[in-house]
Amino acid sequence: RGARVGRLHGVPFTVKENIEMLGSATTQGLVAFANLIPPRDAPHIAQLKAAGAIPIARTNLPDIATRWHTDNELHGATINPWDASRSPGGSSGGDAAALATGMTPLGMGNDYFGSLRVPAQFCGVASLRPTLGRVAQASSLLENFPMSLQLMGVQGPMARHVSDLRLAFRSMHGFDARDPWWSSQPLKGPRIGRRVAVQTHADDPQVAAGIRRAADALADAGYDVVEEPAPMIIEGSDAAQDLVASDSNMLADLVRPFLGRDASTFIDTWVGLRPPIDKAGYVQAFSIRQGVARAWTQFQQEYPLVLGPVSTRRPFAVGRDLQGTAAVFEIFDSLRLVVIVNLVGLPAVTVPVGVADGLPQAVQIIGPHYQEY
Repeated sequence: RGARVGRLHGVPFTVKENIEMLGSATTQGLVAFANLIPPRDAPHIAQLKAAGAIPIARTNLPDIATRWHTDNELHGATINPWDASRSPGGSSGGDAAALATGMTPLGMGNDYFGSLRVPAQFCGVASLRPTLGRVAQASSLLENFPMSLQLMGVQGPMARHVSDLRLAFRSMHGFDARDPWWSSQPLKGPRIGRRVAVQTHADDPQVAAGIRRAADALADAGYDVVEEPAPMIIEGSDAAQDLVASDSNMLADLVRPFLGRDASTFIDTWVGLRPPIDKAGYVQAFSIRQGVARAWTQFQQEYPLVLGPVSTRRPFAVGRDLQGTAAVFEIFDSLRLVVIVNLVGLPAVTVPVGVADGLPQAVQIIGPHYQEY
């Protein structure tokens, strides 16, 4: 017909059910929102459509994306395709499982506290958590978000191959006036160095072996790979937990009537992991965030790339996150390198690196701000 063919012309993709898409319910995994139809596409969904991509299905998530496991009372549980007794991760677990089983070549998820990277590791696929402000985001249904979500949440692609992440990202990082914090940084920044700081800590030998495999591959490709601990992991992840738990606690009474039993159980446990903070503590957590961001900016002057685990443990058993404070803390503690990325808004790509003991292995590679490409 002589029409322009977009970069993703004819490519099918799936969309997590907390991302708004015209003509399809944005359920947030809630029974009460089963018929909540948005009046507009989210910015990056509109951009993907304009590039020729075709949305074919919606994908599952936990109630309002609250857990690192994907289950809700509206659709039920998403199953890890490698081992049904283990979690597929969350909260973008539906897209991860769909990618791993060949249902789609491309998925759209988001990442507030590891929601792109955890399911990517658990299901053996790739994901990109962009720099905060890189991908425009907006909602027509929920206009006001808690402060921690504004500062830590981003939209990002998932795929089976890193090359597909790159292709999708090129088509979804454009301007949209609905997002006042969108950044106009060029897609390609100045070339960065080839020094890689490897974070070797892992609680499970299966995860440790994956990190070594990735480090060896980078060294073989000519990167300068050294073991060097990244700064302020404990302080930063604790501050992030304080901010998110505080916001969750403030919103708990508002959202509780809509949540399923398991989501309510998890939120109550999550909020209770650390002592509640007052207004002064909330301000202090933001002060710590500033210090962590400064420390990482300085660290990445010498080590632009940071290689490490997503979770330091293999996928946890289904139901583990409902077994009380000790179990939830164990999961959180395994994800500190994930959480620090959210706190300071850095980009990170999750890359599958192999299979061991019947489960996928993956690592995350963290870059400087606006250096995804």
